[in-house]
Amino acid sequence: MECSDTVSLLKECDSGTKMAVSSIDDVLGRIKSSEMKDMLVKSRENHEKLGNEIHSQLIEHNSDEKDPNAMAKGMSWLKTTMKMSMGESDGTVADLLTDGCNMGIKSLNKYLNEYEAADQTSKGICKKLISIEEELCRDLKQYL
Repeated sequence: MECSDTVSLLKECDSGTKMAVSSIDDVLGRIKSSEMKDMLVKSRENHEKLGNEIHSQLIEHNSDEKDPNAMAKGMSWLKTTMKMSMGESDGTVADLLTDGCNMGIKSLNKYLNEYEAADQTSKGICKKLISIEEELCRDLKQYL
């Protein structure tokens, strides 16, 4: 059971890092503040670095990657497009990304509880991803 929970947790984290990178990419070109842009580039790099670690763990467990749910990705893109068309500002971007971070934190904590038999390495990776999301959420508050 441990291996199954481990792989399942890693796959959810993999999907989460990909969703975060995609969301940041969707808004990066619309940001006016150079400080905010630098913060998001750093967060994107942190997500990618952790994503690479997750991929290594999945390979070790002879498992494939997991892409974000197409419906969730499409809904995120639609929400971003609609909100940005109503007012393209750094505050709008911060609002969108904060919502995304909060959804990610909620989902990751759910998966951490759901896959309780996962190994400590995968749980640590999940907690690190939660921490990255929480940090981004905190950093974005100044732009809301």
